[in-house]
Amino acid sequence: MDKLVIEGGTRLKGRVKVSGAKNGCLAIMPACLLAPGVYNLSNTPNLTDVWSMSRLLNAMGAHSELNGDNLFLDTRDVNSWEAPYEFVKTMRASFYVLGPLLARFGKAKVSLPGGCAWGPRPVDLHIKGLQKLGAEIEIENGYIVADATNLTGGRFNFDISSVGATGNVLMAAVKAKGSTLLTNAAIEPEITALARFLVKMGAKIDGIGTTQLEIEGVDELKAVDEEIVPDRIEAATFMIAAAMTKGDVELTNVNPYHLAAVIGRMEETGAEIDVNANTIRVTMNEDIQPVDSTTSVCPGIPTDVQAQWTAYMLFAKGTSKVIDNIYTDRFKHVPELQRLGADISVSDNTAIVKGGKSLSGAQVMSSDLRASASLILAGLVAEGRTEVLRVYHLDRGYENIEQKLSALGANIKREKANLV
Repeated sequence: MDKLVIEGGTRLKGRVKVSGAKNGCLAIMPACLLAPGVYNLSNTPNLTDVWSMSRLLNAMGAHSELNGDNLFLDTRDVNSWEAPYEFVKTMRASFYVLGPLLARFGKAKVSLPGGCAWGPRPVDLHIKGLQKLGAEIEIENGYIVADATNLTGGRFNFDISSVGATGNVLMAAVKAKGSTLLTNAAIEPEITALARFLVKMGAKIDGIGTTQLEIEGVDELKAVDEEIVPDRIEAATFMIAAAMTKGDVELTNVNPYHLAAVIGRMEETGAEIDVNANTIRVTMNEDIQPVDSTTSVCPGIPTDVQAQWTAYMLFAKGTSKVIDNIYTDRFKHVPELQRLGADISVSDNTAIVKGGKSLSGAQVMSSDLRASASLILAGLVAEGRTEVLRVYHLDRGYENIEQKLSALGANIKREKANLV
């Protein structure tokens, strides 16, 4: 098991290329089940979550190969409609195969998902949406068992805007007979990218990028190549790292439109942000100002940036409030930040952060993907040595993060950790 060792106090400076989006890739890979064929997904990040999805698809009969940042995925020989627990338990996004399997085979058996250690994220919206398309669904021994000889278009309103449920129902609807109307659909960039990919395959979808999607089912789809969108969460993490360290960092391979909410909030803290077509430059020459942040569905501040923002506010000159309206118990990074000397109190879904206090390096342990990132960010500024344990969480969503930070001047390295 690995750990990251950080010696704090270095100002980040230079240029960093942002990888393809983990969440974008994990939505598009299952969509390749819809049409037998060979796909080339470029700008694919080399992450453990991507490999987990590849192993699941391979277990169904697919063949996948990652060459650089090109993922070649062959789904011609897929002959299984079961997603076993051994694969799905490691990653909630594996549940994305439910809709495509129903659309291709008319049946599916998918284990209830596992994933991060925090937060209830029920799959009821996935199930209810697919039932509206005519699927008969039962839960048996921890599995979703679904049957739909003929998927038929229908109307479904998502009570809560859900990225996963929107993607799953959308992928089933594109091959359902007749018209489907989805309202209060998620509009996160990864869902918009999925919808555009489906259209490229031959699907008929109106309203892409809005909360109302109108789908006219088609009989056949075709395999196509696609470029995975840049990872907006990785980009936001590096933007915050640049500002925290009073640095000067240019991010390349980004879509600034996907980061509009983060950019606006960071400018309020005093960061100078220069935006171009596919680059963002972040410089910080002033004291960091405390700014409250509340997570919300797109186009708001993503919940996946909440932990990093909490770490950022530790170095602001004053008190700020961080509210998570998406996952109310997503504050497991706080006790670990407190080990570094952070002054944070949490009540329900709100963290009160008293900034301006010096942090001292310590050994900390990550509990989930974004918590890992927040601990690294704090370690970059804390005095002395910080060791971040259990970075296998980090490897799920950040490609070579220690190498990228090192290239910007950070004193960070990966070592083997001896954990009992």
